[in-house]
Amino acid sequence: MPRTWTAVLWLLLIGACASDQIADYQSIDQGLWADDQKIEFNLPPLDSLTQYDVLLSLRNSNDYPFNNVFLLVTMTHPDGLAERDTLEYRMAAPDGTWLGVGSGNIKDNLLTYKESMVFDKTGQYQLSIQHALRNNGQVQGVSQLKGIVELGYQIKPHQQKGN
Repeated sequence: MPRTWTAVLWLLLIGACASDQIADYQSIDQGLWADDQKIEFNLPPLDSLTQYDVLLSLRNSNDYPFNNVFLLVTMTHPDGLAERDTLEYRMAAPDGTWLGVGSGNIKDNLLTYKESMVFDKTGQYQLSIQHALRNNGQVQGVSQLKGIVELGYQIKPHQQKGN
């Protein structure tokens, strides 16, 4: 009998943790992300009294030719306010080893976008992501970024550091 209760409590704990996180993903057709292609997400309604961490989830294959990625990320609030950020994330160590997790050809990268964000306005929030990569010494951006196979976001309640 004690094993049954332990199993039930374990399942409840797993279910409770999983329900706190919100996530959505979109596949990149053939792993080719055009420089003018915006990946857009409409965020679900969130508790206006809770602080959230917003993370970007990027899956790359071994075809990805860079050790970093530049992203143009826009968070549009229900009132039309658009916050646009240009972000750089490291994708590989100096020796070329991918920093993401996973086995095989695909690596998952969880990238911090916003910490302690409060969604205090009623209505639809939208997240839009574009890449902004350029080859060294060239003004023109990379028109077809290869090796990014999926892009998404995760939103979870903010956890204080050390907790």
